[in-house]
Amino acid sequence: MYRVMLGKISAISDDALPALLLCLAPDGGRRAPWIAGRALLMQALALPILPEIVYGENGKPAFGDDIRLWFNISHSGDDIAVLVSDTGEVGCDLEVIRPRRNWPRIAQAMFSSAEQAELMSATEANRLTVFWRIWTQKEARLKYAGQPVWAMATQDSHAASPPFCCQHQPDDRLMLALCTSTPYRFAAHDLTFYPAEIAVNETPK
Repeated sequence: MYRVMLGKISAISDDALPALLLCLAPDGGRRAPWIAGRALLMQALALPILPEIVYGENGKPAFGDDIRLWFNISHSGDDIAVLVSDTGEVGCDLEVIRPRRNWPRIAQAMFSSAEQAELMSATEANRLTVFWRIWTQKEARLKYAGQPVWAMATQDSHAASPPFCCQHQPDDRLMLALCTSTPYRFAAHDLTFYPAEIAVNETPK
C-alpha cells in the first residue's frame, strides 16, 4: 500500500491533533508544519493516535522498529505532502515551482551530466519547471536513503537502480516527487487532499 496526502498548512489547526500529541509540537515557525504533517499522517494511515516517532542519524523521521509502516513528509510554502507505505522505505519532496537565486549555477554544481543535458534541452520558458522536476527527484531520493542535503550531487534522477521514483504535479504551481522501495504507478485513488479528494496529474519524466 502506498498513499499520498496533500494539504495546506494554514488550513490545519491545532485541534486536528489529540491533546497528548499536540503538547509535543514545537514553538515558533516549525509549529504549524509540524502539526499539519502529523494531522495528514494520522488521516493517511487512519490512526486515532500516532505511534512514537524516532529520528535517524540525519534526522529522517520514522516509527519504531516494531511498527511496519513507513512515511515521509515534505512542505514548501503553505503546501505539504505526506507519503505513507506498508511495503518499505519511502521518500518524497514537494516544491513550489518558483524562481531560485542562482539556480543555473546550482544545477551546474549539483546535477549530473545527464540531468544538465535534460535541463538544457528544455525550452527557455520551461527550463525552471524542469529544474524543479529534477531537483525534487534528487531530494526525494536523498530522503528515501536518509542522507543529508549536502549529498545532493550523489543522487541522479536518471539512475535506473532503486528506489523507484515517479512524479506528479498537483497543479501548475507544484512539483511532487515520490520514491518507493517497490515499483508502483500511483493512481488517482492513492492521492487525497486534506480533507477532501483532489485529482493529481502524472508528469512524465
